[in-house]
Amino acid sequence: MLLADLGREILRDLSGAPPADLAAVLTAVPKTVGLKPSGLGTSAARAFLPPPQPTAEPRLFCPGPVRDDPALGEQVNEAVVRWAAEAGIYPGRLEKLRAANFGRLVMLTHPATDDPDRLLAATKCLVAEWAADDYYVDEVALGADPAVVGSRLANLYAVVDPPGLPRAYAGDLTRHHRARPISVAFRGALDHLSRYTTAAQFGRFQHQLAIQSLGWGQEADWHANRRTPRVWEYLVQRHLNSFLPPMLLIDVLAGYVVPPDEFHDPRTRRAFTTAGTAAVLVNDLYSASNESDNDHNLPSVLVATEGLSHRDAVLRTVEIHNELMTDFVTAAAALGATGSPQLRRFLADTWAWLGGSREWHATSGRYHSSDSGGILC
Repeated sequence: MLLADLGREILRDLSGAPPADLAAVLTAVPKTVGLKPSGLGTSAARAFLPPPQPTAEPRLFCPGPVRDDPALGEQVNEAVVRWAAEAGIYPGRLEKLRAANFGRLVMLTHPATDDPDRLLAATKCLVAEWAADDYYVDEVALGADPAVVGSRLANLYAVVDPPGLPRAYAGDLTRHHRARPISVAFRGALDHLSRYTTAAQFGRFQHQLAIQSLGWGQEADWHANRRTPRVWEYLVQRHLNSFLPPMLLIDVLAGYVVPPDEFHDPRTRRAFTTAGTAAVLVNDLYSASNESDNDHNLPSVLVATEGLSHRDAVLRTVEIHNELMTDFVTAAAALGATGSPQLRRFLADTWAWLGGSREWHATSGRYHSSDSGGILC
């Protein structure tokens, strides 16, 4: 059985589990955290019972979606496909982009708003980031070349955080970006996003994109040198290159602001980045069959470096994911006990984001298409 099929087999029975309400337990630090599916309206305490006795096959510790509005997701998805066509990204691949259904991902992960324009702003940013990864880092067919990843990403970051160049050279930079669809996409996405952010929220988003670029550069090093990273090194890269950029928009789309002193507190940062790494490991489980031959995911790294079978590598990935989720819930509960209402809401909304992301991975055409060949399938 294929590695991706093994992952789906392990995840299938929980893909529709109803959500648990993290907000209700943020005032008490649980000694142990486990997953027990519960019905809508069930007390959150039932979702945080002591874990069952260990079994041979660990179950994925993750909530289900809080909101699923297919019509809203489709509205946002169609809008982002039209925008991608205007920006010039994914020419000839727009149907695959449509099937990936990133509009549904953002609808699922941001249940606090039903404003299509806010959701579209976040979806544009997500698609621009995904396109940069495809065009510059992963997909040779789209022009990716590890030898020039650093220069390309540094120049692209000049769209995210525009430099003040001398007038004699500013025009060169402008012409460079106008000729590159990825730059056009980033500029349009960021302009749209800026309608809804405070200066602090936009600044932290810029900062996270810089961190993501660092992770992409590390990945390019592995490609260029045909090297498989060690497990700890791969997890460092996933800490840098996770779902944190779209997750950072949680309070932006919901219309509130986490106080900067709380948001940048090392304890909050540690909890939030742990959740981001856990989320991207769900992506690793679902995306294995769609990645390039020289790409990496945690199961493949475990196979290559620790000698595990494909099945055991998938199960070990689930265990690692669950450990990270347990750490996040425990940290979120401690922070919620003393934090502001905005921070408590942000942590609860992060929990909801994780559940929406898992639902998208379980249903997206990006990972569940009958045509398994090509980018975005």
